[in-house]
Amino acid sequence: MTQPVDPSTLTTADLLSLPPTVDVETGGAAFGLGRTTSYRLAREGKFPCKVVRAGGGWRVVTADLRRVLALSGDDQAGEARAIA
Repeated sequence: MTQPVDPSTLTTADLLSLPPTVDVETGGAAFGLGRTTSYRLAREGKFPCKVVRAGGGWRVVTADLRRVLALSGDDQAGEARAIA
């Protein structure tokens, strides 16, 4: 089980350093969504970016998360601005 993610603490650098996929809670936090809403949107196929089934759970595709948030490797990795 992962620890809850506070969306106000996600920085550009955090998002650029994520692995290829992340759990739905982390992906949702990047959009300012709570856990319950994130999972509901994933189940309904309405999550703001690409989500895939992996085993018995859901994973958010980090490359698409960055695309939707308009982040690229060109952004300053050390920048500390909050995303949400």
